[in-house]
Order: sequence, then C-alpha cells, then structure tokens
Amino acid sequence: MKEGAAAEKAVADAAKKTTARRDLARADGFDDVSPEVGQLDEDAFDEKMRDDPDQALGMLADLTGATDEKLRALARRLAGRIMVDIARRGQARPRRVGRLVRRRFRDDGGELDLESSLEPIAVARATGGLVDPAELVVRDWARPGTGLCLLVDRSGSMTGRPLATAAVAAAAIATRAGTDYSVVAFAADAVVAKSQDVPKPTDAVVTDVLTLRGFGTTDLALALRTAAAQLERSSAGRRVTVLLSDCRATVPGDAHGPAARLEELVILAPEGDSAEAEAFAAATGARVATVSGPMEIPAALERLL
Repeated sequence: MKEGAAAEKAVADAAKKTTARRDLARADGFDDVSPEVGQLDEDAFDEKMRDDPDQALGMLADLTGATDEKLRALARRLAGRIMVDIARRGQARPRRVGRLVRRRFRDDGGELDLESSLEPIAVARATGGLVDPAELVVRDWARPGTGLCLLVDRSGSMTGRPLATAAVAAAAIATRAGTDYSVVAFAADAVVAKSQDVPKPTDAVVTDVLTLRGFGTTDLALALRTAAAQLERSSAGRRVTVLLSDCRATVPGDAHGPAARLEELVILAPEGDSAEAEAFAAATGARVATVSGPMEIPAALERLL
C-alpha cells in the first residue's frame, strides 16, 4: 500500500503520462471543444453535455491527461468543478436515519418525552416555579456517522468514460461523507489518493483520480485489506467500503476472506460486464449495482447506501 509521500509520488508519476493531441482528436466533437492548441471552449463542452453527458465527461477525463499543458490545466479545472457539481446534484435529501434515543433537553431539537419529564413538571407546578429545562427529557434521532472508503479499480482500460466514472464516484463519496472518507486506486498495488483521517479538498481528490491511468494486474484482496485499514481510522458508527470494479482478480490470493471481514461492502460494476462482480457479491453478502457511465453514479450510490 502506498500512502503519504509514496502515494503523492505515485500520483505525480501518473500525472506525467500524457496523451498527444492527435490521439485526443479521435474523439467525436474534440475539434469543437478544443479548436486550437491550448484552448478549451466551455460553451461547446456544455453543448456536448446536453447531447450526451457520459460521452462528454469521458472526453473531459481524457483531456485532463493532454500533452498540451495549457489544455490539460483547463480540463482539470473544469473537471473538478463539473464532476463535483454532478455529485452534489445527485445527493439525496437529508433523512432521519439512526435510532430513537432519550436525552436531556438541548436547544438543537428533539420532541419532549412527557413520561420521562413528568417529575420536574409536577415539582414546578407544586411549587409555582419554572421548569428547569436541564431536567426535561426529549426523544431524538441519534444519527451515527458513516465512514466511507472508495476502492477504484485502475487495472484495466482506465480512460474516457471509465475514468470519468471513477472521478464522479470520488466526488460523490466526498459529498456524502464530508471528511470521513478515503479513496484508494488499486491494480497490482494500492495508492491512497485520500486518507481517511487527512482532510483534502474534493476537487483535488477528483484531479488525483483523473491522473491515475489504468495498467497492470488486479490484486482485489490487497484492495479490500487496504479499505479495512483505512476504515479502522474512522470513528463513525457505520463503515462502508464501496468497490468500483468488475471484480476480476488476476493476482492469486483469497479476496473472499478480506471482504467478509468488512462491516459493509457495496459494489459498483460496469453494465454489461458485471457477472463476476455479481458472483463475488453473492458469495460475500455484498450489495451490487451496475452503472453504464458517470451520470449514473450518484443514483446508484443512493440505492446501495
């Protein structure tokens, strides 16, 4: 597992892997979005988002690795903003989730528990005095925090739409969890792009995920052990691992054991290539959903979580 300075170096090394303009130009509509070297036409990109958002986000993800330094910087800035916005628009409304508890009165809400508060009320009536709020008991929802760890499989073809899907997933996890989350990109090794207990701006996490192009074999067991180590640092009452992968392990080793030891595991698998992820979920008790592209990530996470 690479973390701290080693992880930063891995991200920096990945960021040096760039794509030539002639290769980027193969994408439909590239000349509209980037008519000249060093240019990114946001109006043209917005039009592509209206026509086919998944395809547009895939192109933008590829532009973040452009050899053209100015175009690369513009694309990363736009990607950080757009992908975080998509995650926020897909965020569910806050709901009362947790268990009903009794506690002493505070100014931050709760419903008066008459049965538990009868004694101080009776005393106040008998003496003609005022009820001491500190003696009252209210019922309220205790909402345990949720710690999340996102595992991004970067072992296969990690460009275009899959890369954009990973970046939106990172933004969505950050939006849901606040600061108590981690993001780990894995192949034969595991690179911690955001540690569980280290604050990091969401757009910076998204940018780091976009730099991690795919290559190598798939060590699924290592990824799941890394998630467990990250979530051990969380003080949340609920700890969930979100695995973005087809679950096709190519490194020998038992992944079922590490999966079974996680408190909760949910899997986001690619639509049309989910058979092994579904089999892995059935064997480990995980929940699974399929996604066809980045725009489906927020709703899929809402269903799973």
